[in-house]
Amino acid sequence: MKLSVIFTVYLICVTSCQSQTKVKSSERDVGGRCEGCEALYEYGDKVLTSIDTLPYFKENEPKLKLTGRVYKSDGKTPANDVILYVYHTDRDGIYKTTGDETGWAKRHGRIRGWIKTDKTGNYTFYTFRPGAYPNRQTYEHIHITVKEPSTNAYYIDEFIFNDDPLLEAQDRSRLEDRGGSGIVFPKMENGLLTVQRDILLGKNIPDY
Repeated sequence: MKLSVIFTVYLICVTSCQSQTKVKSSERDVGGRCEGCEALYEYGDKVLTSIDTLPYFKENEPKLKLTGRVYKSDGKTPANDVILYVYHTDRDGIYKTTGDETGWAKRHGRIRGWIKTDKTGNYTFYTFRPGAYPNRQTYEHIHITVKEPSTNAYYIDEFIFNDDPLLEAQDRSRLEDRGGSGIVFPKMENGLLTVQRDILLGKNIPDY
């Protein structure tokens, strides 16, 4: 009886592992090395939609709306079911934690969020403008990772604010334009600082 149960469990485990391997092998390996891209998968049982509100949105100013559309590599066809993961510092330039974080939240902090694009490729994050690092040597930025249905997770250029006085010409020249330019131009709309960024899948992504 015990041997029968053990053998059954073994078969379930083997089948499960094979299934997981098969799913992973069906994804294209693109984008090169990406430390922390695993965090994209940490949304748990949250049902992803095309809109997400990050923690501490209500408590902070200026409030920020990140919005746009994700396109396939042809630059014309909207890409649906693409997961976007973003994270950034608080107003003091710190990746805010409270001490009970697990996984990549220990490094990325609590100010992070996930969306999945809709049929029109649209996405929107409600958050607030991050602060520069305390040493004031790095411009304000918002990290972003992309996961297409057919690829592994990979990073694209951060959201960077064109009006940031810390953003110098040498910084602009080093940008890779992964997924298209990440430089955004904030505008006040309906009481929210709003930035528009369209993302082009595969642009300047290695092995795409």
